[in-house]
Amino acid sequence: MCCRTFLPLLRIVCESASSRDTQCVRLSLCTSLPRRTYASAVRLAEVGKFEEPKEQNLKYPTGQLFLHRIFGYRGVVLFPWLARVFDRDLAGRKEGIKIDPAQNEGAAFNNIGTGRDVKGRAVPYYQVLIDARDCPHIRAQSETVTFLGHQESSRSLYAIPGLDYISHDDVIPYSSTEKNAIMHDLFEKFLYLDTEKGSYEPKDTLRAWQDRNHPWLELSDVHRETTENIRVTVIPFYMGCRRDTGQGNGQSVYWWRYCIRLENLGEETVQLRERHWRIFSLSGTLETVRGRGVVGQEPVLSKVLPAFQYSSHVSLQAPSGHMWGTFRFEREDGSSVDVKIPPFSLESKDDDSSNITVV
Repeated sequence: MCCRTFLPLLRIVCESASSRDTQCVRLSLCTSLPRRTYASAVRLAEVGKFEEPKEQNLKYPTGQLFLHRIFGYRGVVLFPWLARVFDRDLAGRKEGIKIDPAQNEGAAFNNIGTGRDVKGRAVPYYQVLIDARDCPHIRAQSETVTFLGHQESSRSLYAIPGLDYISHDDVIPYSSTEKNAIMHDLFEKFLYLDTEKGSYEPKDTLRAWQDRNHPWLELSDVHRETTENIRVTVIPFYMGCRRDTGQGNGQSVYWWRYCIRLENLGEETVQLRERHWRIFSLSGTLETVRGRGVVGQEPVLSKVLPAFQYSSHVSLQAPSGHMWGTFRFEREDGSSVDVKIPPFSLESKDDDSSNITVV
């Protein structure tokens, strides 16, 4: 089995035996030593055996253990979703289109801000639990999924750490007979080891949790675009609506979370320096947001460490809007490149309209 994957601090070693069925997943337990002393100090611990990857028309089931192909962490599948992927790279290759957001501003930007001006295709995506032991060693936020819940009068914000959303191609499946193969507070609450099947199966608590929080957890659209070998993937999520009583007008505020993955597909090292967002509201207002880096960081994307992932939030005083923009990266020779952020919709399940507030 091919195990070519990018692992920043967590190294995977495939120990091949006489057949593919006996290939083992072994993880190094000591990974932060200098290169010259690493080989003699590393210890390997077997955590399971690799399985044959599934084709995209065959979803991985709830309870599937996996290694993340890009970030290298161990995880387990909670729910499979069938997402609509709007891939502007595929559209550009097939149709020869070139889209410049700078030429589409204000209310006359037509369809550029929706992300729907390219044809979507159905791709399996998964909500997963991340093994807490691997969180300190990956170049992605230990995702805290946030949502506002059901009651509009409640001011509670729900946060669930150690969750991620991954594509079918991110999954390197493996099996294990450990009772608690993944270290996460929700693992034992949601899953159990069926010794007869040799697999992890969902408990009733997982089904109840999904039924209750389905509107805030479900993934629907994924947007992707590549500029000069730097790929940006965006996944927006609607968090909920709250009525703002602080100013006395009782205006509704709609919240979204968006997850962004940055990947360097080329050989040259680049560093993220600036972000430039354009946010368009249903009322016709266009806002600009500029700043250094993202979430307080200016990540370097190299051949060895090619990816970075983070999440942020935006609120509107309108039930829908659109976002797009650019990330400015600096090359090793000091030159810069503006990498397009694919346009995507912010859609709610509520009906109201007003002005925009960016957070």
